[in-house]
Amino acid sequence: MGFISEADKKRLSGLFERQFKDEVRLVFFSQENECPICSTVRELLEEVQGLSSKIRLEVYEYMEDSDKAKEYGIKRIPAIAVMGKRDYGIRIYGLPYGYEFRPFTEMLIDVSRGTTDLSEKSKKVLQSIKMDTHIQVFILLTCPYCPTVTRSAFKFAVENEHIKVDMVDIQIFPNLAQKYNVEGTPKVVINEKTELIGAISEDLFLQQLAVIQRTPTYYM
Repeated sequence: MGFISEADKKRLSGLFERQFKDEVRLVFFSQENECPICSTVRELLEEVQGLSSKIRLEVYEYMEDSDKAKEYGIKRIPAIAVMGKRDYGIRIYGLPYGYEFRPFTEMLIDVSRGTTDLSEKSKKVLQSIKMDTHIQVFILLTCPYCPTVTRSAFKFAVENEHIKVDMVDIQIFPNLAQKYNVEGTPKVVINEKTELIGAISEDLFLQQLAVIQRTPTYYM
């Protein structure tokens, strides 16, 4: 039994056929003797690859292909780098499933098209961000509030080459949850300083990004 139902496979295949423009590469890093979660992620990605001829899965061994891992900035596994015409700086640490599957598939469309459905006003605000900005979104696959924040972060990365986004499943990486004091999800950490906690709206998220270069803020 696979991860994606036959009905969803048919729906997603049709959606990708209509919406995809350019090829999307899913660059997956695992290890030679796959841990259970690593094999689970690979199996899901193999199913996703089968949904469109424009999705290409590349699998690398983290230690053996250390040069590749360094090239993509991968420091832990399982990890997925999502690539389109350029590197959009989107990295997924964990399994993009459960509540996170929809923002994952919607992000693939954005990466293929090289643009998002953000309003022109929001895109203009994003264009004002010129400094490198690293967003970490800490999630749980069972959290119904996380996808909204994850989806916003993915859009921001597609629209602005200075923004890099890591989606981190704290169940798989509890050490990072401890390091960043994640007591609930979603939690966003920007440039190791600014924290956004809870199901913040896209507009508020964007506003915080616009001011972060001047005044680090904390929102609860």
